[in-house]
Amino acid sequence: MKPKIIAIDLDGTTLNTESQLSPRTREVLVRATKAGHFVTIATGRPFRMSDQFYKELALTTPMVNFNGGLVHKPRQVWANEMEHSISREIAFELMAQKEQLGLTFVAAENRETFFIDDLSGFDQHFFFSGNASEKNLLANLKTDPTSLLVKTENELAESVSLRIKDQFDDAVDVRTWGGPQAILEIVPKGVHKALGLSVIADALSLDRQDIIAFGDEHNDLEMLDYAGWGVAMANGTQQLKSIANDVTDKTNAEDGMVDYLEKYLGL
Repeated sequence: MKPKIIAIDLDGTTLNTESQLSPRTREVLVRATKAGHFVTIATGRPFRMSDQFYKELALTTPMVNFNGGLVHKPRQVWANEMEHSISREIAFELMAQKEQLGLTFVAAENRETFFIDDLSGFDQHFFFSGNASEKNLLANLKTDPTSLLVKTENELAESVSLRIKDQFDDAVDVRTWGGPQAILEIVPKGVHKALGLSVIADALSLDRQDIIAFGDEHNDLEMLDYAGWGVAMANGTQQLKSIANDVTDKTNAEDGMVDYLEKYLGL
């Protein structure tokens, strides 16, 4: 079989309900790599919150972070690396409108740095691999970040997303992380996972028809549509299922992605 790019979203797709790789998922994806396929993580998460899974899977392939905002080979020099940025002024404007929009926090980050508007109630385990301090306050942001992150209540997520898009429509798109928390990611206009995958496919001299992609949320729409074979998770949104080529029989809690992949590739 011709090698495939296996593009995998993390939250709600590859990771289980505890946000971990199950032993079976790890085993099947490692087997896919050994069979000559290119397992590629394509996530809304920043690099610092996805690198552990890259390491667990022993990957050396390019990776998509920030919903397409960063395409890179971790810890390697790669000629095709691509990084987009968003105006830091939008971060400051969102911080000023925090209460009006119903936001819990506003954060800005790129591959190496992370800034948040308020350290009170800061969940270090969830957001930061080191010790957060005053230097990480958003007021200290001096350069344009790769993405902005805001959190709101689940019931407000859709309306907050629409309000942000309406206000900054010419400059940004709003994506989701997926998972149980209402985390919205604000990226430069036209940036999405499919854009990142196109860079990787070109670098590997493979066609989009050679891509099989798995996802569960709205931020996976372009990726599944772009891939030669796009697969929505059983636990995915109805909108995603409507454009997918197929839907897994099982959810992310049941190793649905690798169950499908094993059969599809005959691993």
